[in-house]
Amino acid sequence: MAFAGPGHGRQAIDLGCGAGKETLALLNDGWRVHAVDSLPGTRERLLAILPLAMDGRLSVDTKPFEEIRGIPEADLIFASYSLPFIHPDRFGTFWRMLRASLRPSGVIAVNLFGERDSWADIPEWNFHTEAAARQLFDGLEIVKFEVYDDDGQSFRGPKHWHIFDVIARRP
Repeated sequence: MAFAGPGHGRQAIDLGCGAGKETLALLNDGWRVHAVDSLPGTRERLLAILPLAMDGRLSVDTKPFEEIRGIPEADLIFASYSLPFIHPDRFGTFWRMLRASLRPSGVIAVNLFGERDSWADIPEWNFHTEAAARQLFDGLEIVKFEVYDDDGQSFRGPKHWHIFDVIARRP
């Protein structure tokens, strides 16, 4: 997460924190982290890998994104392969909440699925055209916008990936 610089006690949000690899990296780099994941046992899993000295810099929310009614203001929002799994009917509301929580000069780094992804026929997940994905970042400075459109592997086996990797900064 070098794109956001060292934490120096600033606030980061790790959406879809999973096993906590990125959460721990952020904590090691001096960030305070609000980690979010709906998987049962997330809090216990994170606390098990967390050095005791960092405990005061971690908060954990274990609920689906759609149930979150507020998140802390943040200098960094990181969502690695988690936002596409929000139901399309709820994505806009959640995205507006994320944008509202991003502090001035804050950075948002996310992956979004494109409409040519082989999972695009799953109605419970959200997918974007490139134009729609870019529009999500209107008013932000796009630092990186990369398109990956190729065959590969997933936890479900072979698939076609159509992904937008985006890093943007709020002015």
